[in-house]
Amino acid sequence: MKITFRILWGLAILLLAAIIVAVAIGPGMAERSMNKVTGQDLLSISPAAQALHDSLQVADWHADSLLWNRNLNERSDRGQVDIPRLQEGNVALQVFTVVTKTPAGLNYTHNSADSRDNVTLLALAQLWPMRTWQDLTERALYQSEKLHRFASDAPDSLMLVKNQADLTRLLTQRAAGKPLVGGMLGTEGSHALAGDLAQIQRLYDAGFRMMSLHHFFDNALGGSLHGSGKAGLTDFGRAAIAEMNRLGVIIDVSHSSPAVVREALSLSKTPLVVSHTGTHGHCASPRNIPDALMEDIARGGGLVAIGFWSGAICDASPRGIARALKAAVERLGEDAVALGSDFDGAVATSIHAGQMAQITQALLDEGVGADVIRKVMGGNQLRFLQAQLPPQ
Repeated sequence: MKITFRILWGLAILLLAAIIVAVAIGPGMAERSMNKVTGQDLLSISPAAQALHDSLQVADWHADSLLWNRNLNERSDRGQVDIPRLQEGNVALQVFTVVTKTPAGLNYTHNSADSRDNVTLLALAQLWPMRTWQDLTERALYQSEKLHRFASDAPDSLMLVKNQADLTRLLTQRAAGKPLVGGMLGTEGSHALAGDLAQIQRLYDAGFRMMSLHHFFDNALGGSLHGSGKAGLTDFGRAAIAEMNRLGVIIDVSHSSPAVVREALSLSKTPLVVSHTGTHGHCASPRNIPDALMEDIARGGGLVAIGFWSGAICDASPRGIARALKAAVERLGEDAVALGSDFDGAVATSIHAGQMAQITQALLDEGVGADVIRKVMGGNQLRFLQAQLPPQ
């Protein structure tokens, strides 16, 4: 009996040690493998390009940094975004989008909503609160709490932007020389609503000002671009759009099926955003909706934000990003194009947030004029937000 007890006790200690090691290093190892910065074909930044970049108000529509177990107020040697690197890259505003569920075997063509969920495992490994383990709304709220805490801990570096007045204060303080970064909250898929319209108000009250309708699978609102049926909106989806319009929530159709995008264009009283994508004519990837729909979004006053990863733009080098932006401008117009990096979204990028001047240099090298660079690097996004965010 003593020998058996000792064996069991020894196995228990080994199991506990394995759990501790998995919690301590597992999430970091996972992020290092998924959010790589490749440094592919980096450019030398000329004094003229740096001077132009320093004069910009850079803004980005999409980063999934709140998913990971890092203090964003501290510079990290992993991932692609933190506040020090955003400051280094002269980023005025970063939209932080919260991921609440991703299917095992994730791909761009077909995913089942019933697939094993990767985020559950990550939440457990990162010791998220128990309330988040099975509740997608709580996962979104927990990530919003993290951003609020980061802003509270470093008010001279990070400011939450929830309305037009906040945005004006942010830009005024930056104009006075303060290295302040604005942070705005968005969702990555409205499965975080759990099929309940009342959750839109709850998320709005927590600071969310942009909500994407879908991610990699179909949900209660309708069909995903990467789901099973590529269906249009459900009755719940139509009601959700009306409620988002009522509250002043910006609607993001990045992962929605073409049928959903067409319906959303006809139903929404406010312009749509595609927060991270490429144009199909430039990069014929199943990740990108048809360019004709993007043209409709642009004609309606919406924005199309170009990503920094190869799955959307085919070439993820700084020159590749610049060429994807230039192609989007030529297709959609200079007032309809923005940045949508997908930083920290389980994609490899050539640059991190501190290296945004690489894009400015590459755009200049591609013959893009300074006025257009100002627009696509952030001016269009800030103008859009000043019009679409709630006044107060």
